[in-house]
Amino acid sequence: MYSYLRPALLAATILASPTAYAATDEAAAPGAVQQETSVGTGAADDVDEILVTARRRQETSQEVPLAISVVGGDHIDNTGAFNVGRLQQLTPTLQFYSSNPRNSSVNIRGLGAPFGLTNDGIEQGVGIYVDDVYYSRAASSTFDFLDVARIEVLRGPQGTIYGKNTTAGALNITSRQPTFDFEGRAEVSIGNLAFKQAKAAVSGPLSDQLAARFAISATSRKGTVFNVKTGNWINEQDNLGLRAQLLWRPSDSVDVTLAGDYSVQDPECCGQIYVATGATQRPLNRQFAALAAAQNYVVPSTNPFDRVTDLDADLNAGNKIGGANLRVKWDTGPGTFTSVTAWRFWDWKPANDRDFTGLPITTSSNNPSQQHQYTQEFRYAQSGRNFDFAAGLFGFYQTVRTQGLQVQGPAASKWLLNPTSSLSNNPAVLNNLVAQNDIRLDNTSLAAFGQVSWKLTDALTIQPGVRVNYDKKKGLYSSVVTGTASDGTRQLVLFTGAYATDPWIVAQRGVLAPQRIEPSFSAWNFSYDLTLSYKLARDVMAYATYAKTFKSGGINLNGVPADAAGVPILAAGTVKPESLNHYEFGLKTQFWDRKATFNLSAFRTDIRNYQVLVTNGQLGVLRGYLANAAKVRTQGIEWDLSVRPRQRFNAYANGSYDDATYRSFADAPCPPELSGGGSSTRVAAAGVPGNSPANCDISGKRLPGVSKWSFS
Repeated sequence: MYSYLRPALLAATILASPTAYAATDEAAAPGAVQQETSVGTGAADDVDEILVTARRRQETSQEVPLAISVVGGDHIDNTGAFNVGRLQQLTPTLQFYSSNPRNSSVNIRGLGAPFGLTNDGIEQGVGIYVDDVYYSRAASSTFDFLDVARIEVLRGPQGTIYGKNTTAGALNITSRQPTFDFEGRAEVSIGNLAFKQAKAAVSGPLSDQLAARFAISATSRKGTVFNVKTGNWINEQDNLGLRAQLLWRPSDSVDVTLAGDYSVQDPECCGQIYVATGATQRPLNRQFAALAAAQNYVVPSTNPFDRVTDLDADLNAGNKIGGANLRVKWDTGPGTFTSVTAWRFWDWKPANDRDFTGLPITTSSNNPSQQHQYTQEFRYAQSGRNFDFAAGLFGFYQTVRTQGLQVQGPAASKWLLNPTSSLSNNPAVLNNLVAQNDIRLDNTSLAAFGQVSWKLTDALTIQPGVRVNYDKKKGLYSSVVTGTASDGTRQLVLFTGAYATDPWIVAQRGVLAPQRIEPSFSAWNFSYDLTLSYKLARDVMAYATYAKTFKSGGINLNGVPADAAGVPILAAGTVKPESLNHYEFGLKTQFWDRKATFNLSAFRTDIRNYQVLVTNGQLGVLRGYLANAAKVRTQGIEWDLSVRPRQRFNAYANGSYDDATYRSFADAPCPPELSGGGSSTRVAAAGVPGNSPANCDISGKRLPGVSKWSFS
């Protein structure tokens, strides 16, 4: 029962350093020396290095010439960072937004995916990997971390080393692996609002060659908002996660791991509370105050801190995710060959109150969705005296099937139709107006990628990388609308036919319009990067990176604008690929006998054809669809400092400055205060009833949801 709209509960604490403690390299090649984490244990064998696999080989985090934050599993547990939403408190350049699991996005440095009504037709700019398996749905980021050994937050493009192209960065999550020594761990947490969380894991040998591990995590919490209509507390937490792994080690050079996981959320969620209303350019009789007064509606409280709502539709954020994968790691001697085969599913069963009020305006607005994905990755990595390299092949196939339903209720006519029309006083016009949507996506992606580190001298290393990618998306959006005609018969709401000019049907088309489109997209892309790193001293490294990369084009699966005859504007059915030029300079240092670490990075990313979510104001209800903004730029500075003067004392601080702006977006949708009016050339002042501009130039404005300054 997960609250996606609650304030973060951030505890003030001295944090264990994610850049100055050892983390177990659970995913290391067979035979690699394993190190135990010291976070929260006070172990006597503490060391001052973090081993990571960000470049698909085992190395210390200070050797990796990219901006990376590493958080160990015990550190995650000790600070209460049990999901991505909490993780962003430790790594402020990671942003997480969610109004429910499906409408979630993970961004790094302001880039990733636009937040809003989720459109399945685009890629995530931040890749989420768990034990080398790519998770394509952002909904996975709302689940609890399950038996995690380490999380690496990689910032900047990662397409030449990871399976799926990721333009903004990646979350590389490594779970604890089966062991041939018996071990177990358990943890129970309680808190206010009836918060309860339990975690447990057990691992051990089944034979000389076989080991198994099983983990479980459960979280529950009372809701944070009281619904006066139903008498229930909503926006709850109710999470359960299971993971089982079987490790077969037939020889010292081969590890075969079969893993399966299943997680479920079943909250009464997600509802909103009234904060305020703002004036638009609609006539006053079509703004909230007048519409509410016309139906004698009063919100339960105008003080948002009362945390009450009166939503009258069912609420649910039922969410299931899981899958199975087979990972083979073979130490060939010169290098390591890895094969990862995976199948994953995602099942989303929501219920929403899309009018956000206690009135029966929209009585149902549900888009249950089912996803299946199949991935195969082959990778070979080798380290030598002067050369290190990694190369791979990646295949991805995904299907998404969504069954949309929207039903208008008896209060819809008075709320959605023009009050000057006699139809607005007739509840029967829009009551039981139904839209049934069939939404489908078939998504294929194939790639070959590689990266080489050439040590020109003991101090200077040059690291080029390349990627060749093919993407193909095929979609369907079909909305069939049924309403009641003026003669009382049930009819299809159409733009043509015998009832096309019936005044009731015309009014219904302005609220829910039928549409069918079959957008498709396919393209090849080539990307590359080049990194130079130089060791200025034993514990001081500088690096510089240039990357030319892309984010795959997309298709619109929420419908597109139509002309006056209802014909879809097919040009809006697809969005162009994003094209990125990325520049970064970094400095990685350790001092005070490696008891202190200070890392600094400066970055700039220029994007052409930035993929954004815009709104279609031609309908009585808002519909979001995808479009391209001409130019976007994000630039800034990040720093992190960690100090570990003693074995049992850790302090950590980091911060960032991020200037993320639209450089050119002349035809953007206008903000609410400049929308809703007529269409003449004379434009009224913001918030004053009158005429609205067709679009707005927001060039130079900041990207939404990106903090200019952040600190942890």
